[in-house]
Amino acid sequence: MKFNTQAQNTQRTLNLAGGEAIVQSPKMELLSILLTSFVEDQFYRKSDQTLVRLRELMHVIGDHKFVAKAAVYARTQAGMRSITHVVAADLAKSVKGADWTKDFFARVVHRPDDVLEILARYVAEHKKPLPNSLKKGLGRALARFDAYQLAKYRGETRALKLVDAVNLLHPPHTEALGALVNGTLKPAETWETKLTQAGQEAKTEHAKAAKKSQAWAELIESRKIGYFALLRNLRNILEQAPKLVDPVCKLLTDEKLIRRSLVLPFRFRTAIDAIQSKTLTNQQKIFRALNQAVDTSLRNVPRFAGRTLIAVDSSASMIGRPMKIASLFAAVLYKSNCLDLMLFSSDAKYVMMNCDDSTLTIAKRIEDKAQCGGTNFHAIFQNADRAYARVIILSDMQGWMGYHAPKDSFNAYVRAQGGHRPRVFSFDLAGHGTLQFPETGVYCLAGFSDKTMDTLRFLEEDKTTLLKEIEAIEF
Repeated sequence: MKFNTQAQNTQRTLNLAGGEAIVQSPKMELLSILLTSFVEDQFYRKSDQTLVRLRELMHVIGDHKFVAKAAVYARTQAGMRSITHVVAADLAKSVKGADWTKDFFARVVHRPDDVLEILARYVAEHKKPLPNSLKKGLGRALARFDAYQLAKYRGETRALKLVDAVNLLHPPHTEALGALVNGTLKPAETWETKLTQAGQEAKTEHAKAAKKSQAWAELIESRKIGYFALLRNLRNILEQAPKLVDPVCKLLTDEKLIRRSLVLPFRFRTAIDAIQSKTLTNQQKIFRALNQAVDTSLRNVPRFAGRTLIAVDSSASMIGRPMKIASLFAAVLYKSNCLDLMLFSSDAKYVMMNCDDSTLTIAKRIEDKAQCGGTNFHAIFQNADRAYARVIILSDMQGWMGYHAPKDSFNAYVRAQGGHRPRVFSFDLAGHGTLQFPETGVYCLAGFSDKTMDTLRFLEEDKTTLLKEIEAIEF
């Protein structure tokens, strides 16, 4: 999602690409990982290396409460999942006897399966017995969920089932938990079970198609399909139930559903890619609805005073999720502000887009123009030919061409513009732990979600906005 702090540490290091970089503060690096890591292999780092580094940072920081607050923020505000499960399990082992930990374990759980993931991580890493604070906090979280939520995430095919968690944690009694334990909890009518049942009941392909169409209709009209599941199944719905396009579009553009879902914005790009892979009836209606949904999810786009440059890293290490995030972020800002757009890789160049095109169309065109070369941060300031109030850089921060961080290139650009020094918003989209810009007036952030736009707006007034928001979390 995002991170903001004033860069104070100017200690030099080498980044993962072998180029000169600036060391991040431990808190900043921790937050960068929490707000960008999906616990997957990246271009420059394997997932297990990320987790080793995360644990090292937790030890160096030593402020367990700050780490816990950051994890709650990452889970409940930024929609990050697996990385917060790791933090919760490790804090359960390392923090003993602190009353606030029970509140933390209860707060970091957003869905019932978060409980299963945290328990599975703890048992795999630290074995039993479970700490009392972990049992009480997770038990309190389980007691919040209703019968439908428990049935939906009961995990019957998993090694650790939800009923196992209840037996381990002994949560406060609720009618729903009682039904889960005694076996009377009705199965949740999820889209998976509904579609599976439809396929099993039909004896011919024609009957199967009709049953699936009917199943989609029931799920959508009753609103028993989650927003993320809806995005993932748009292509299936258009293929199997094309007449449902209007109610589907209504769900896609429902502001309350969008806000509650915590769907990360790049998921809309993934949905578009899936739909575009085939020619389907009513594609254009879905495209329009997705564009409206993106605009709703990122409604708080700041309107900047003065000229803005947004520089998108289009090097080879950005291909995939980082580029999808960067291109969408750039497209949102491009449509809403009078700004210049630059792509940089081995070199940098200005590019023009049509502001009347949709957000997702602009994002796709930015991605299509990716150069896939090296990473040269110097090129941004060597090619910028006008004064800017601010420069927004979207990158994985693994610059290596020239081998030096771009301090001298930036200062030369400032001199060429008569001493006018822009604010620099430096977004780390991979959380690798190093910076390129340590100068005063530089805002170092990480990740990208609906909260990012609020942060950009607040940072124009208060550089410590996000840190204050995290510190304000109470246990």
